[in-house]
Amino acid sequence: MPKQLIIDGQPFEAEDGITLLQACEQAGVEIPRFCYHERLSIAGNCRMCLVEVQGSPKPVASCAMGVNDLPPNRDGAPKQIMTRTPMVKKAREGVMEFLLINHPLDCPICDQGGECDLQDQAMAFGGGGSRYEENKRAVEEKHLGPLIKTAMTRCIQCTRCVRFMTEVAGVEELGAIGRGEDMEITTYLERGMMSEMSANVVDLCPVGALTHRPWAFNARPWELRKTETIDVMDAVGSAIRVDARGAEVMRILPRNNDAVNEEWISDKTRHVADGLRTQRLDQPYVRRNGKLEPASWDEALAAAGARLKSAPPARIGAIAGDLVAAEEMFALSDLMGRLGVANLDCRKDGTKLDPSLGRASYVFNATIEGIERADAILLIGTNPRLEAAVLNSRIRKRWRQGSAAVGLKVGLVGVATDLGYPYEHLGAGPQTLAEIANGKHAFAKTLADAKYPLVIVGQAAARRPDGHIVLSAAARIALTASKDKNMGAAAFNVLHTAAARTGGLDLGFVPGGTGALDAAGMIAAAGAGNLDVLYLLGADEIEPAKLGGAFVIYQGSHGDAGAHRADVILPGAAYTEKAATYVNTEGRAQITRKAAFAPGAAKDDWTIVRALSEHAGHKLSYDTVEALRKAMYAKAPRLARLASAGEEDVAGVEKLAGAGGAMTGEPFGAAVTDYYLTNPIARASAIMAELSAIKHSAAARPAAAE
Repeated sequence: MPKQLIIDGQPFEAEDGITLLQACEQAGVEIPRFCYHERLSIAGNCRMCLVEVQGSPKPVASCAMGVNDLPPNRDGAPKQIMTRTPMVKKAREGVMEFLLINHPLDCPICDQGGECDLQDQAMAFGGGGSRYEENKRAVEEKHLGPLIKTAMTRCIQCTRCVRFMTEVAGVEELGAIGRGEDMEITTYLERGMMSEMSANVVDLCPVGALTHRPWAFNARPWELRKTETIDVMDAVGSAIRVDARGAEVMRILPRNNDAVNEEWISDKTRHVADGLRTQRLDQPYVRRNGKLEPASWDEALAAAGARLKSAPPARIGAIAGDLVAAEEMFALSDLMGRLGVANLDCRKDGTKLDPSLGRASYVFNATIEGIERADAILLIGTNPRLEAAVLNSRIRKRWRQGSAAVGLKVGLVGVATDLGYPYEHLGAGPQTLAEIANGKHAFAKTLADAKYPLVIVGQAAARRPDGHIVLSAAARIALTASKDKNMGAAAFNVLHTAAARTGGLDLGFVPGGTGALDAAGMIAAAGAGNLDVLYLLGADEIEPAKLGGAFVIYQGSHGDAGAHRADVILPGAAYTEKAATYVNTEGRAQITRKAAFAPGAAKDDWTIVRALSEHAGHKLSYDTVEALRKAMYAKAPRLARLASAGEEDVAGVEKLAGAGGAMTGEPFGAAVTDYYLTNPIARASAIMAELSAIKHSAAARPAAAE
């Protein structure tokens, strides 16, 4: 029941179970803190959050005292909490003085300057001078890998970084050694941290002890132009803030979105920024005499348009890549439809998802936030730690919240790996899946007994030749497990790896009609000489040798494999350089914001398709992005419902479950083999290349026991 308090003379009704610090914050009273963080366990290290409690002989650490722990007054009156008394002021000044005894005067050269909690709170709650003249202690720097720069002399031992790595990232690589003045935060065995979430510790550090190595000494925060946008490095759709100076993206930081990424982002999302500056396509090219040569926009568009006009529609194909936004996919689909082309596909990895069955058959129906309600999860052909690191942290969060009675049980069918939480490895492939679907496996009962079971299917399972049958078996398992539990479609969940995939399926960017070719069919037809023109819209992970003599039009932002094979290159914008719609794995439509301008002559991708349509003889009817979106929303109304997810009709899952069929015996593989090099921007990043090399080197190096 609510607790009655009086905070700084004002009556307040506090929620049951919260801390004094949270109660004061809800009452509008600012409480300074260093060690406390609302998403981490309570440590009570720094003592900066001291308040005065009526009847207490000394100040109380408000982060560690719950409102339910307060003893009642003898007369039954509400307890009084005072945060502005002389006792509190003196206590906070004393704590701050102790924290600054050994802290170096590094502010002019510290990357945390301007964003430092210690700076801010020393000004607001500290004293006006120092009484100490003794030498300050010095601490040896620690090696935490290529992403994190350390200055451990600045460390105030708040242990936020230790708690994050242990509790959220699930990698116990940081800890404390020594006692008292000799206490230090360090890694075990003096090696770098290799978690996919490790760089979040820099955001958590309240001082300058941990800063970002890749952008060290590059800029001050007040010099940067800040833009709130969306990440596309995976299909989670994390909320991010892009900081740019001039035309250059300097850094990428997380934004809070409790429904998606909370306040965490993956290391790839954060440190891929240097890939936005290198290997960029900044002007059109046309292949002449076997060599790509710079060309004007009119020349490039005329060459591409002439080929599209002259080729028979059945001998033209279009493939959309993993980082493509909905606007350009819609525009290209519209153009191809006017040309009579039915060979379209946004599933270049061969995944067997079918939008005709309904939206519930290809999205994460439970939503990312819904993972916290699950008590049993079946993972099929997926490694969420590499495919969606932030989503995987939600599963770990749910596991940590569990008790003996309602703990989370996780089963995995696929490649056994370290996910950061315990699970039962049920088997390697379809045979185990069939046993669960037929109720002959023990985990089938686990799912049936669960109050909120989830089945999560990864792309390694869905992209197999028998992927549609695997998906059907997973849908049957989900429907059986959720029977009579009022879950709707939430039990069945598809985990995508590509930011563009859900939007492409929503728009129907798939083969249209009988005989139309999918991505694999188009590539095979091109290699056999049966396809005259292939339009690659940001599609890069295709072997150039397989395209034969087809005329290739490549539209994208980076000079990756697709551009090397192209006959015409149309330079587009990266995700930080356009306002565009992306739909994440749970079907949540979100719009990015332009944080910087595209380099050189590169343009917004939908405008390129619009200009090409005139040269192809079928001018598209929209000249503004507003007009395009109006037409796009008419075709896919779900895209207009921004930021909403988890409301799909279970009929889509029921149709998928009814497909049936026999699966092959081949075990499930891995959808992501190199986490750091999954797309053209990441492959252009020197930081990602370094991390990939370190990861492979660590995997090849035997441990001492071996």
